[in-house]
Amino acid sequence: QVQLQESGGGLVQTGDSLTLSCAASGRAFSSYAMGWFRQAPGKELEFVAACNWNGNDDEYAAAVTGRFIISRDNGKNTVSLQMSNLKPEDTAVYYCAAGHLYAEALGGQYDYWGQGTQVTVSS
Repeated sequence: QVQLQESGGGLVQTGDSLTLSCAASGRAFSSYAMGWFRQAPGKELEFVAACNWNGNDDEYAAAVTGRFIISRDNGKNTVSLQMSNLKPEDTAVYYCAAGHLYAEALGGQYDYWGQGTQVTVSS
């Protein structure tokens, strides 16, 4: 069982940077693939980024490649999403998620989800 809590959201301006964090409870955090998703108003949940158990392998949505970086600290049970050059279209609620297998996570299969944190980018 893993419980996830996101933090770091807020209101920023176009071009700003922001880092989201996700704190995980549970002893097996290092065994999980981790991902970030987002959901904008009126839109479906969208994949943002994912990494494997040690962070050495990662994937990004095309819309954020080159601007966002996912990283994790297994010693602190945290995963982060560094976001730079933010755009109004990045406005959404951001969720972190944990999955048992990285291959399945890349296919969208996650086992645990956080409550989300709001990111608003003003133009």
